[in-house]
Amino acid sequence: MANSSRTDKSVTTSKLRQHVISALEELKAKDVREIDVRGRTSIADLLVIASGTSARHVKSIADEVVKFAKKAGVMPLGVEGEQEAEWVLVDLGDVIVHVMLPRIREFYGLERLWTVGDREQDASAVSAG
Repeated sequence: MANSSRTDKSVTTSKLRQHVISALEELKAKDVREIDVRGRTSIADLLVIASGTSARHVKSIADEVVKFAKKAGVMPLGVEGEQEAEWVLVDLGDVIVHVMLPRIREFYGLERLWTVGDREQDASAVSAG
């Protein structure tokens, strides 16, 4: 696991991921995307990116993620952006959750940033085969 700041190692990244996805489903988050970042960064194992339909929806989704994580025994390391609620980041150690308004998500393009080499590898595998 990427971060050792969480003392309760009984909650695995996989289990934490399940709780995060449940929270996102509970409040009907849109366009949920998971990106495995192991080997690319030491800050986390998994990024989860989701959209909300309004600032209120974004904040509610992030609050639900925090609530589900706490139920699982994981205290968030930090929550940023709740005031404006256009982009709320919930740092759960091994899993980092980004909940964004669609226009903010499109502008910053986190999916493109974190998967930049993936398409090139896929293309080279196709041409080699």
